[in-house]
Amino acid sequence: MTAPRYDVLVLGEVLVEIHADTALRAAADGTAARISYSGDALNAAAAAAAAGARTALLTVVGDDELSVPLLRRAAGLGVDTAHVRRAPRPNGAYLLSADPDGDREFVYWRTHSAASTLSPAHVGDWLPLLTGCRALITSGITGALSPTSRAAVLAAARAVHAAGGLVTYDPNHRPRLTGRAEARSLLAEVAPLTGLLKTSCPADALALVDTADPPTAAARYRALGARTVAVTAGPDRLLLDDGTRAVYHPVPVDPAPVDTTGAGDCFAGTATARLALGDPLARAVAYGAAAASLSVAGRGGTGRVPSFTETAALAARVAEDTA
Repeated sequence: MTAPRYDVLVLGEVLVEIHADTALRAAADGTAARISYSGDALNAAAAAAAAGARTALLTVVGDDELSVPLLRRAAGLGVDTAHVRRAPRPNGAYLLSADPDGDREFVYWRTHSAASTLSPAHVGDWLPLLTGCRALITSGITGALSPTSRAAVLAAARAVHAAGGLVTYDPNHRPRLTGRAEARSLLAEVAPLTGLLKTSCPADALALVDTADPPTAAARYRALGARTVAVTAGPDRLLLDDGTRAVYHPVPVDPAPVDTTGAGDCFAGTATARLALGDPLARAVAYGAAAASLSVAGRGGTGRVPSFTETAALAARVAEDTA
């Protein structure tokens, strides 16, 4: 049987998200919270699907009761979950508190999670999908979950790259999850395989390439082998370095943000989807920036996934305003 062809595959972790109504240090007995579903892989996959790409999630979920609503949420966001595997482990989870200024606090429970069992064996099972897809999205978070998940990231990226597909990688450095040396080592191996490396500055850049300057960061990522680098530097600055020049692109700013969680994932998912569908780089990046701006109006990583109609309309207005 021929493997289905996808525009975008997303390899990574899905998390149960518990969103607290107060700062975590102020949480007391009876503090209200809401459950939803997130994780950088689900956030990016949801954005890619909303941008019009046929998208599938490649992950491992647990055997606990939350796996059913978790997968139902992913499917409801337009993401194909037919290839998700299961493991006799709990799903990873995190507790989140956020304010509109982007100040966020996280507490994670992901040690020995189902997603941490991702391995090259899974990639082998998914190989027909990977070699037939147009693009793969994965991240440094996925690579930091366990030694086997690190190997899975590399195996999947190599397979897609060798088949001529686009690899999008977000280092997404999390100091509580991995050390700088380990993150840098993975980056050095993945960067030469990437068509688009999306990163933050100063957070990722200081930890991984020793600079808080976006153009310098982009140049250093490109020196590692990344073909194109998109550097987000706050809510209103995006630098794109395609190897011919490094240029800041206009970024719309939401006037009333609620929560910035997942905005970077939304950018990566949207931009990758539009590249996979044939849009030129600058236009795909403009769509990614518009979608990320719209996404901050919702709570949590998948609380606001804009439709492509909304995204395209906002990108068009930004282009008119800056013409």
